[in-house]
Amino acid sequence: MVVVMLTLFALVVVGYIAGKLGYLGGDFDRQLSRLVINITCPALILSSAMTGELPDRQFILPLLLISLVTYIILTGAAFLLPRYLTKKKDDEGAIGFALMFGNVGFMGYPVVASIFGHEAVFYAAVLNVVNTFAVFTVGTILITGRSDVEQKRFEKKVLYSTPMLAAYLTMAIVALEIDNIPEAISQPLTMLGNITVPAALLIIGSSMSNLSLRTMLGNATVYTTTLFRLAILPVGIHFVMRALGFSPFVVNINTLVIAMPVATYGTILCLKYQKDTTMITEVTFITTLLSMISIPLLVMFLF
Repeated sequence: MVVVMLTLFALVVVGYIAGKLGYLGGDFDRQLSRLVINITCPALILSSAMTGELPDRQFILPLLLISLVTYIILTGAAFLLPRYLTKKKDDEGAIGFALMFGNVGFMGYPVVASIFGHEAVFYAAVLNVVNTFAVFTVGTILITGRSDVEQKRFEKKVLYSTPMLAAYLTMAIVALEIDNIPEAISQPLTMLGNITVPAALLIIGSSMSNLSLRTMLGNATVYTTTLFRLAILPVGIHFVMRALGFSPFVVNINTLVIAMPVATYGTILCLKYQKDTTMITEVTFITTLLSMISIPLLVMFLF
């Protein structure tokens, strides 16, 4: 486990150095991010059901259910806890978003694949269905701090984005037990999907190279929020789900997915709605950095 996280961290460091040297950054990062989100990540999800042995379809409904329950709990935490974590009213929305949403697409899939095997990406993708819906509904309300119709309007096209379509198709493949997909289809998808992990980690490292020293150091509010995001909430939800009777495997996958650093969508939504990005940027960086330590510890402690 430690070797896996050191490997992932090494790629982040390479991305950081490449960003500082000018090999990465700016428009290149934006275009590469679009490639990862819209092409290589969907290929990774699809290829997770084409590894020769289909993921177990009996986990589809339990994963959707545990994800729904998890995000109901996290929604409560996102609206309740920030008022106790900061004295700045304007930062409450960003902190709430940080507490609720982990970086499933860029960090969750690579970590899950590294720990549980390539086919486990399918299970993470199922969990991400509820996550994605919540980001653009509850997440938007948290960032904007408003509840009027204009701000709450859900962008339905999110449900038909390529990662979501890939998740739907993969669930159909597993549910119908389609295991005779030609290699002419599966092998290109697998090769394309394999780009996702290194590309995503390089982008994360490159984005860090643009942060100031002050941002990189953080403050008390950032570190308290980080403690909740990476440790307290995942561990607490882990034991709640075990008490509710979910299978250990489903609980472990869910716990690992929600223990990811803050989702980059937070910064994107702040920019979209012209909100201050300082707090969300700081906590995204610190959680990404410290997750290299927290995730191995979480795996050793819980699994």
